[in-house]
Amino acid sequence: MTVIVVSGTGTEIGKTVTTAAVAALALAAGRSVAVLKPAQTGVAPGEPGDAQEVTRLAGDEITTLELARFPEPLAPNTAARRAGMAPVRPYEVAEAAQKLAAGHDLVLIEGAGGLLVRYDDEGATLADAARLLTAPVLMVAPAGLGTLNTTALTAEALRARALEPLGVTIGSWPAAPDLASHCNLADLPQAAGAPLLGAVPQGAGALAPDDFRARAGGWLGPELGGTWNSAAFTARETPGAR
Repeated sequence: MTVIVVSGTGTEIGKTVTTAAVAALALAAGRSVAVLKPAQTGVAPGEPGDAQEVTRLAGDEITTLELARFPEPLAPNTAARRAGMAPVRPYEVAEAAQKLAAGHDLVLIEGAGGLLVRYDDEGATLADAARLLTAPVLMVAPAGLGTLNTTALTAEALRARALEPLGVTIGSWPAAPDLASHCNLADLPQAAGAPLLGAVPQGAGALAPDDFRARAGGWLGPELGGTWNSAAFTARETPGAR
């Protein structure tokens, strides 16, 4: 796969750290990597955004590109409108990704919030860009209560647009999981209709970069370049599983 779209089932659930882990594993395998952030919101000019955080964690060799930066932490279309700036269009995302793909083995496109967050006032979304690229979508979901519904809705929205989810990862596996988190390990693949491809531990983004890169392979499955095993993790983390 040359291009992977990384979309959360919501916001603040570990999407950037998951993107960094995928990028770190690709670099470790000798692949050249680019990270495209179509719309960065809530970050002032000159401050590091999500793409820069991926580079900090995964490696300076990564090429990064932001198409637009809006100062307020809002949905991209709202942030663009309030800033008096032009919105990001799906064709612009697709064109930028294709140019990056021409010179890189892997391009990771990190969305803003969930799949159907609007990028312009006409209702364009990250899914429209994925459709133009015919790119697989990696869903990043939280571990706890409510995640089955948002994951199922995201997967349904993908398939309604003739897009197949690559799989689902847990963006922040808690240090002390509750009952819902334990049970969701078995239920998330059913909700997504796609495999569970990893579980990034809570606080992974606070690790020193060298430590992050050394551990990333244990958080993601072979489909993403790692050694993490869904069945083994689920069995270990689900006391009294039935």
